[in-house]
Amino acid sequence: MTASLETFFDAWGMADDAARADAIASVYAQTGTYADPRSEGVLIGPAAIAGYVNMFSANAPGWTAKVVKTDETAGSLRATVAFGGMGPDGPEMVQHGQYFADFDGERITRMIGFVGTGAPE
Repeated sequence: MTASLETFFDAWGMADDAARADAIASVYAQTGTYADPRSEGVLIGPAAIAGYVNMFSANAPGWTAKVVKTDETAGSLRATVAFGGMGPDGPEMVQHGQYFADFDGERITRMIGFVGTGAPE
């Protein structure tokens, strides 16, 4: 499961839209869903999800997304992901998110993302 999640987030840093779509399709169930605070509702299927990730790449060229921590409970995986790259004013930036994913074997069937790590402020 962790390898599938890493492949999914590695795709966020790919420069080529077709390679990104192939990587996402290789780990996502055909009817799998994805949602986060910036998606417009629940996205269904690898093509819709790849289209959303394409927008990230277009808006944040050169940025990457790396899984930095995972843990699992009852077949659901929680991951902390670091998004990083050059900020609009020049310095390197890192933003974190938390993602919760369910799987059918190695295929992601449902993923929900949250901005930040939920740490108290």
